[in-house]
Amino acid sequence: MNEQSIAEPLEPLYVPTSGNDHQERDTAIEKAAMRKIIWRIVPILTLSYFLAYLDRINIGFAALEMNKSLGLSSTVYGWAAGVFFIAYIIFEIPSNLILERVGTRVWIARILMTWGLIAAGAAFVVGPASLVIVRFLLGFAEAGFFPGVLLYLTYWCPAAYRAKVIAAFSVSVPLAGFVGSPLSGALLGMDGYLGLHGWQWLFIVEGLPATFLGLFVLVYLPSKPDSASWLSRDEKRWLQRKLAAEELSNAGGSHGSVWRTLANPRVLALGLASAGSLATGYGLAFWQPQMVKSFGLTNFQTGLVNAVPFAVAAVGMFVWARRSDGRRERVWHTVVPLLVSAVALASCIYLHQLSLVVVALCFALLGGYGVKGPFWALVSEWTSPSEKAAAIAMINSLANISGFVAPFLLGFIKDQTGSFVLGLIPMIVLACIGAATILILKGYGASGSRQPVSSPG
Repeated sequence: MNEQSIAEPLEPLYVPTSGNDHQERDTAIEKAAMRKIIWRIVPILTLSYFLAYLDRINIGFAALEMNKSLGLSSTVYGWAAGVFFIAYIIFEIPSNLILERVGTRVWIARILMTWGLIAAGAAFVVGPASLVIVRFLLGFAEAGFFPGVLLYLTYWCPAAYRAKVIAAFSVSVPLAGFVGSPLSGALLGMDGYLGLHGWQWLFIVEGLPATFLGLFVLVYLPSKPDSASWLSRDEKRWLQRKLAAEELSNAGGSHGSVWRTLANPRVLALGLASAGSLATGYGLAFWQPQMVKSFGLTNFQTGLVNAVPFAVAAVGMFVWARRSDGRRERVWHTVVPLLVSAVALASCIYLHQLSLVVVALCFALLGGYGVKGPFWALVSEWTSPSEKAAAIAMINSLANISGFVAPFLLGFIKDQTGSFVLGLIPMIVLACIGAATILILKGYGASGSRQPVSSPG
């Protein structure tokens, strides 16, 4: 063996990877993990919320025939439509706290199964009293579903994906109006089949699928990422590290009690802000079919026309949420849709041609639903991990008060004036208050060290 051969360096058995290699590997893992989560979790949640919203609002189409069949005035109908939210508000926070104890999968499945049975049971009401009772029970059964799913998504989705994922989940709301409108119009045409009214078939056909979906969720939906067999070990590690780092950076506040969170002025103000969008969404969901039919359309034609604003809202809310995530901006992406909604509703007061009214309703629902993704992403960023579950439930409960007030006031005003238009004023006011509330919270630094993003460019 010569000296040259001894002097030659041996090839290293291990070459450390560069920082760029590590970053590329993490990026690949991130993309793979989020792709799986979005395709395996979001569709089932979207379908669940689609059925939930459909079963809440299908009374709006049932009313086209049911009100006459049961002898309901506009005021009584508005009360029956809105009483759902009284139960929803009363039981939402307890339901969300139980969800944390028993697990998301079990509790969401329970909610789905019970509300499906009760929604179908609405087909057998015989008068105003029984209708109000069934609507109250439906609110009890559904309580906790939406905030529970929002909390569930925080177990799976880092902040950068949250508005987009929430919008993809929430797009089921306008989709329920888009698909449900012609479907409900067609089901009303089954009047007399097997001795049942068309509105009875509507409740049965649109209610029972939720019960079967609940059984599927019980088997399919994992409670948290560590129990998801379809995530690899590296993907689970990446997700756990990412979410833990975000929680650590957001844990600026004190870890107070649940009751302190519920009484937090910031949480109460966010509930008021959310009421602005919900008033528009539910007010129109319950009354828009009757508004459209007042132009002399048949039930099926009403279903087709009524679907148009919901289709526009479904596309618009997803595009708006992507813009919010792309710019990492939440405040103005919440404020602008609320103002658009208010202006569009105000224009309906002065319009008397169906095509122009439909255009205005498109903008009203685009604003009312477009706000959802950015707003709930903002809530997630403006609340600490220790208060998140209670805060989401409280905000949603307060916002749902408008789900009772808006349809009831619209019905009452219609009975008093014979017109829908003045009934839109409470929704306009609430949308403006919601926009102002968000701006005031931003001005007072509601997020503290968690100031969400820069101003829009």
